[in-house]
Order: sequence, then C-alpha cells, then structure tokens
Amino acid sequence: MLILLPTALFAAGLRFQAVKQETVEQRLKSFSRDNSQREAILKNIFTEVGCGAQLTEEPVKHVKQPDLICVLPGQTDQVVIVGAHFDHVDVGDGVVDNWSGASLLPSLYQGLLAYPRRHTFIFIAFTGEEKGELGSKAYVQRMSKEEAMRTSAMINMDTLGLGPTEVWLSHADPRLAALLSAVAKALQLPLGAVNVDQVGSTDSEQFARRKIPRITIHSVTQKTLHILHSAQDNIKAVRLNDYYDSYRLIQGYLAYLDGALGEKSVSQQSGVGNR
Repeated sequence: MLILLPTALFAAGLRFQAVKQETVEQRLKSFSRDNSQREAILKNIFTEVGCGAQLTEEPVKHVKQPDLICVLPGQTDQVVIVGAHFDHVDVGDGVVDNWSGASLLPSLYQGLLAYPRRHTFIFIAFTGEEKGELGSKAYVQRMSKEEAMRTSAMINMDTLGLGPTEVWLSHADPRLAALLSAVAKALQLPLGAVNVDQVGSTDSEQFARRKIPRITIHSVTQKTLHILHSAQDNIKAVRLNDYYDSYRLIQGYLAYLDGALGEKSVSQQSGVGNR
C-alpha cells in the first residue's frame, strides 16, 4: 500500500504492507483467559511472522509473566516503542482490555517488514499493567539515559475495538497527536479524542516520567466505559470493522512516524477534537 500524504506535511510516501482483516481478527480471537497462555500465544505469533531471533523475555518483579519484547532493527539507533499490555483482570475475558491491543503487535511488526526503516521499532507486550503498570515501569527503570534520549516516541494501544479510534489527547505529545490526525485524514479513517484522565492510567504514563514523547490510542467513550473490567469484556463487545480500521490507522501511523520524526519540522495539523 503506497499512500502519498499532503506535501506540506511529508514529501515522501507512506509505505506499509497491511495485514489482511481475517488475519487480524483471527489473532484477536486467539485469546486465552490465562495470562501465561496469552504471553505464550503472542510469543508464537511473533515467531511465526519472523521475529524469532530478535524476541526476548524480560522478567518483572511481583508478576509471574515477563515482558515480551520484539525488536525490528532500522538503519539508525533512533527508536520508536510500540506497546500494549496483555494481562487482564479476573472478571471477563479481557478481550477488549487489552488483548485487542496486544494481539495487534505482531501484525504491526509484520506490516513494517516490506520496506526499509530509519528507526528501530521495539514492540513490547507488557505484563502487570493491571497491577500498577509493573511491566512498563520495570522497562522504563532499566532504560539508560542514552536509551531514553534515543527514543523518539512511545505509541501505546489500550482497549481497542469498542468503536472508532480515539486518542487520549490531554496526555498525548502534541506533535504525535497532530501526526496521527494527519494520517487519519490521508487514509480517510475516523479519529476522535476522548480523555480518560478520571478513568485510570496506562503504560504510556511510565515513559512520560523519562520525558519520552508518548500517545495512547484507545476506543473508550462514556457509553462503553462500563464494559471494562466486567463480564461484558468479551469478543462480542468488539466491533470488528472499527477494530480493523484502528489497526490500519496505527499501521499507517507507524510508517509515517518513521519518516516524519526524522524531519526537523513538520506542519502541526491537528483537527482532533475533544468530546
């Protein structure tokens, strides 16, 4: 898929190889209610799509399951981190929160393989988010000062598929939010903004402590908030077409960031409104 964005934003092409919708849905439906099994499923999918030699597990204190980390090397040591937690609470199946985000990680890796990349992309399936963001906290604490400085962005996915794509705008780096809006316009995909400051926290907030630009992409609204941490969090709660739209938007966004974050100046076109 080759899409040219407005030249005022980014002169080069937006290039990625989208994974088919049936594959994305199959990976979503492969969930387990057991957190250890969820990590094992993700490990198998990452291996199947080619991230075997670059796949590691990092133990996290006070959690049985490790962080699962897949590295896609680029032409430079500048890094974009893409994360989503795979653990869930005991109530419900945890498909929306957050197998919906975690199961996209291998597909996003797969979608970037076909074209050269400037950035090194690090895909992280975090453990222990529901216990206080333990996995992301451990990862951030292990980062050296140099590693933090080389990290251009942290893109977090948490709770997708309840409806059209939303962004936590009040806790998003302004430039990252503007670039996401630009990609949504170019791909003609819906994007709104719903701030969840009063709802809870998520893994991206740990990276903010190291002054790493971050953004969280989700799908929660006041109408769907009640589904989280309830028996209604199951596969039936996911609107599959909206979910695939979110995947396509994020896949295009990562491809766009690889070039746009290397530019000294990029037009800040937003158009993302709160609601």
